[in-house]
Amino acid sequence: MSQQLENIDEILKAHKLSKLDYAHIKEILGREPNLVEIGIFSAMWSEHCSYKSSKKYLSGFPTKAPWVIQGPGENAGVIDIGDGMAAVFKMESHNHPSYIEPFQGAATGVGGILRDIFTMGARPVANLNSLRFGDIDGNSETNRYLRHLVRGVVDGIGSYGNCMGIPTVGGEMSFESCYNGNILVNAFSLGLAKADEIFYAKAEGVGNPVIYVGSKTGRDGLGGAVMSSDSFTEESKKLRPTVQVGDPFTEKLLLEACLELFKTDYVIGIQDMGAAGLTSSSFEMAGRSGSGMRMYLDKVPAREERMTPYEFMLSESQERMLICAKKGSEDKVIEIFKKWDLDAEVIGEVTDTGRMELFWHGEKVADIPVAPVSEEAPVLDRPIKEPSYLKEIKTINLEPIKAKSNQEIFEKLIHSLDVVDKSWVYSQYDYTVQTNTQKAPGSLDASVIRVKENGKALALSSDCNPRYCYIDPKKGAALAVVESGRNVAMTGARPLAITDCLNYGNPENPEVMWQFAKGCEGIKEACSALNTPVVSGNVSLYNETNGESIFPTPSIAMVGLNESQERVLHSKFKNEGDIIVLLGKTKGEYGGSLLLKEMQNEIRGEISDIDYEKELKLWDFIIKANEQGLLESAKDLNIGGLAIALYKVCAISNMGCNVKTSLKDLELFDESQSRAIVSLKEENLEKVLNLANELGIEAEVIGKTESNKITINDITIDLEKAKDIYFNTFKKVIEQDL
Repeated sequence: MSQQLENIDEILKAHKLSKLDYAHIKEILGREPNLVEIGIFSAMWSEHCSYKSSKKYLSGFPTKAPWVIQGPGENAGVIDIGDGMAAVFKMESHNHPSYIEPFQGAATGVGGILRDIFTMGARPVANLNSLRFGDIDGNSETNRYLRHLVRGVVDGIGSYGNCMGIPTVGGEMSFESCYNGNILVNAFSLGLAKADEIFYAKAEGVGNPVIYVGSKTGRDGLGGAVMSSDSFTEESKKLRPTVQVGDPFTEKLLLEACLELFKTDYVIGIQDMGAAGLTSSSFEMAGRSGSGMRMYLDKVPAREERMTPYEFMLSESQERMLICAKKGSEDKVIEIFKKWDLDAEVIGEVTDTGRMELFWHGEKVADIPVAPVSEEAPVLDRPIKEPSYLKEIKTINLEPIKAKSNQEIFEKLIHSLDVVDKSWVYSQYDYTVQTNTQKAPGSLDASVIRVKENGKALALSSDCNPRYCYIDPKKGAALAVVESGRNVAMTGARPLAITDCLNYGNPENPEVMWQFAKGCEGIKEACSALNTPVVSGNVSLYNETNGESIFPTPSIAMVGLNESQERVLHSKFKNEGDIIVLLGKTKGEYGGSLLLKEMQNEIRGEISDIDYEKELKLWDFIIKANEQGLLESAKDLNIGGLAIALYKVCAISNMGCNVKTSLKDLELFDESQSRAIVSLKEENLEKVLNLANELGIEAEVIGKTESNKITINDITIDLEKAKDIYFNTFKKVIEQDL
């Protein structure tokens, strides 16, 4: 089985393994590896699968709370949402594949995250996405290519989710030049299950069968995990064969078959075949149980002819699962999958050897101890160095902006692609399917779905401001947690837990590793202070093209629980003549602001210390006021400050406002944290102000809603004009070359 490989240097280079790795592999095996074994080690020790650069910083994340059923380490995180029900959720990246092949890259990103959810025994009920693109407005080749990427990614997400019958209920999209060569496509899914019926990825019990189910295996996606563990160059666009091809109709059948299987007692463990395909699923299942496995690769259902053991182990063909079943139940398991028109074959069994033994037509083609593949994966302590640019961007000069009128500034900011409505995107997603969506895409802040089974509601929000993370990687990451939590709280739900997708540049660059280390510190600090543990997540490194890394982008998805689906708070003004109240303190914060980006094309400044206590008080205020029925709407203040928040709410409410506030000049666009606007009936004003006072929240009555005009101090705009800009700007940009 062992053979002296020729051109070993070239083979190692192609598999992104070092000479040191090779020596370590020989030590583990006690001999020279063959090509199949090198392929397995390469995939399992890739950045994508082993977290070798990031593992050092991920330990220490807060992962426990009374409501956490399963934290990181499984296919997805699980939290208790009461009455015997659990929410199962996770976020994943599909950045590299989506840049090479936007439709399939994004579609299979959705497919992969859905399998992570239903492999735990949960039915997926809601999807979100977090998307980052570069400069899409203009006529350069880059602008046109990026518009092509936006259209392809949105089509891929919509097609897969819609075919599966799972609503895409929200998400976020933003634009910075740093994503011109490296877009980010982060997909989130949440499912519901009974709290005592969660399934885990394990393979135990000697002699228990290992069953392959789902689609046949082809050559698509070969080397996908390794491809996602490297930077981009111009050559990368030729990597299409490493991008998987998805089939949502097959996945729908797989979902239903798995959920039917979970009603039986045949399953010991189950794992989806994601990155590194059959390799990662088999090694992870055996590794978690401390067992071994024997697999017969010639029994794996094949879609193409003359496939080799190497290709079977490393293919990332989609819509496939690996099941460890109880001995004697094989025929019944296979019967369920055949009924759903899916392939199902016994391809091996569990052993007690602690080794992965692979056979091909009777010949042993690989024999690897399981534990060292995961436990002895390299953990790199890469050098870190504070980026030199940070010293140069601390100061900001607002004088040139102050020379302009608030009206001029406002009219510039409301055209920003980061501000305007993205209905061109979300109208391609079916967000009404399953009939549980209570707060849909485009409604501002978090999305909300009802939980029919217990009368409660779940609020979900995905957030990150890459500009904040660029000027202060630690506070920027912390603020991503804060912002996602605040959005959830604005719906009247209590934020409970996060999943994350940590998108960073090249870890071989010490400045990028410093950004990553600081980002992890920020997330730990915020999650601890806000009592919102991390229950699952993903790291995506090497988001770099031709030497230029993206801004640090730790996308955070927060999930919160509202005890009553009858009390979901919206971000729309409801009635003319309602009182508008500004909550929180405005402190003159312009670091990384929309104001600087749009008016001076600058991303600079500093972020002041985060007052978590103040933030929690704001959440408490909204949740309590909502429980008491005192509020008509709530919207947090985020990019562009008070002026932009009011503009957005007026546009989606088809209602104007007449606001006179004590904020002066540029303070209307200030981005201080822990602030919100609420609208309420006049009769509830005293109670609202008393509650704010009780909780130590600054509250200022700033005006009323009115019919057809938006007035904010010295800014004024006709409501119809405001709506036209808000709802039509993005469509004009994205369709300019169609």
